[in-house]
Amino acid sequence: MIVDEPTAHRRRWHWRTLDNAAGGLALDLGLYAVSATFAAITAVTSTLLPHRAWGAVAAVGYLLATLTVIAQLLLRRRSPTSRLTGLSARWVVTGLAWATTTLLPLAWQSIDRAGGRTDRAQEEVLVVEHAGSRLLEHGTPYLGPDAIAALPPGEQLMGYTPYQPGMAMFGLPRALLDTWWTDSRVWFAVGTALALALAVAALRRTPAITGQATTVATHRRDAALLRGVQAATVLPICALTLATGGDDLPVLALCLLALAFAAADRPGRAGLAVGLAGALKLFAWPVALVLIVWGLTRRAGTRVAVGAIGLPVAALLPALLVDRDALTENVLRFPLGHGLVTSPAQSPFPGYLIATALPAGRLIAAALLVAAGVVIAVRLARRPPRTAVATALICGYGLLAAIALMPSTRFGYLLYPLALLTWAPALHRPVDTPTAAVADERSGRTTSA
Repeated sequence: MIVDEPTAHRRRWHWRTLDNAAGGLALDLGLYAVSATFAAITAVTSTLLPHRAWGAVAAVGYLLATLTVIAQLLLRRRSPTSRLTGLSARWVVTGLAWATTTLLPLAWQSIDRAGGRTDRAQEEVLVVEHAGSRLLEHGTPYLGPDAIAALPPGEQLMGYTPYQPGMAMFGLPRALLDTWWTDSRVWFAVGTALALALAVAALRRTPAITGQATTVATHRRDAALLRGVQAATVLPICALTLATGGDDLPVLALCLLALAFAAADRPGRAGLAVGLAGALKLFAWPVALVLIVWGLTRRAGTRVAVGAIGLPVAALLPALLVDRDALTENVLRFPLGHGLVTSPAQSPFPGYLIATALPAGRLIAAALLVAAGVVIAVRLARRPPRTAVATALICGYGLLAAIALMPSTRFGYLLYPLALLTWAPALHRPVDTPTAAVADERSGRTTSA
């Protein structure tokens, strides 16, 4: 067994102390209270009408969750062992919070949109639904460069589909029937919920060994799992994204599912899950790469790669055969800034500021992005991740660096590293050595094989 450095012990112990304060309720209270404030400010100040509509509903949902946790804290002071303050009750509050802050505003906006409101969806919803219609009619979700150039200048941006071909599947229901429940966000939510449910199920399969040590480790893992689910559902950046746009959430949920399968030592299934994510959006491809390296450390690299690479390639082939120029224009030229119009993604991260403020700024930002990629590649080569936890951390920090350095990016993309890093503690497998688990619990130290 290799013991972590003392500094790492202290950092992890401090985070665990904060996370476990009042049985986890203290951090729950902070999450919901800050989220309520964010939603209220969004409802009043946002310049995007779908965001304002989300904030007006979500603020009430977060406030109800905040008041519920306050009641739980008061009850815990009087009855520390009450089931109404335990982990199961916290799961229920999380589910209700997601329903009121994400699913309710999502359904509300979808119904309003079906009734004729044009300010109840972000542009990506329309893009995905148009892609679904084109896939059904022409066999490819993409318009070619000539077709995009023929559109009026103000509509050329909407002619692009900067996603992988699989994303068009979420637009097919709308192509078949025009009603509120065929809104692509509804199906984004269905896909997200299904992937997260499978991930939770995979991680909650506990080992056969029983005893005090395993019980302690399993409870700790389940508490971390709840925190990871909160980060992917009720965290405002995720709730807002799913309710108003939504295309990133099924991609994120499938990546979390892939890591859950990795933690359960199911490399083939991990490859399939991340391959499905990669067939939707490029953001999953770095996660797929790191998972393949993880698979190589377990002599299962081929099993991971079959799904992680095979599914995205299989999704690309039909579009490539139908119209190669259209695929290249949408999937390569536009994201790289060489399309007929420029991407509107302009959040003030370092990469964007460098690209716009310095001479040859785009080249400098691109060089920094490549340098970050080289550093991560060297890290993978010299110290490949041998656990799902290490894999999640590399993916989280790597995507955080990429988002910060990309010349064109969005604030909402931060949901990927935030959720991945919060998910990592849930990927620890409950220890099956009683003495090790008890020692770990008493000392606050973490060991790794």
